[in-house]
Amino acid sequence: MGTIVVGYVPKAEGEAALDRAIEEAKLRGSRIVVVNSHRGGDSFDGQASAQADEQMAAVKAKLEQSGVEHEVRQLVRGFDPSEDLLALAKDVDAELVVIGLRRRSPVGKLILGSNAQRILLDATCPVLSVKAD
Repeated sequence: MGTIVVGYVPKAEGEAALDRAIEEAKLRGSRIVVVNSHRGGDSFDGQASAQADEQMAAVKAKLEQSGVEHEVRQLVRGFDPSEDLLALAKDVDAELVVIGLRRRSPVGKLILGSNAQRILLDATCPVLSVKAD
């Protein structure tokens, strides 16, 4: 059984990535590993941690309802989210990485988004990028 790694953020693009990863997992007969990565530090206090736990509980519920084999990892290690996602994809020998992208202004396009750009360029497996509706 293959593994699909999905980068999740509690925003429209994260939901789009999760939904597409579930579709892909059903098509491929794969399992999903959801990664939610935070740098930590002063901005990730008790309230932010509790909110993240609540958001990930909703992700787990959605995955349970889908019937897809899954695992959810919430990482607070001080790394960029792209580093966490790429390392995990390599560790589980992912067959696919799914990430969500958001629409950007012309200036924003110049600097695609360092996490998305790094994942697209450095992943050792195919990357599926999806946009939120």
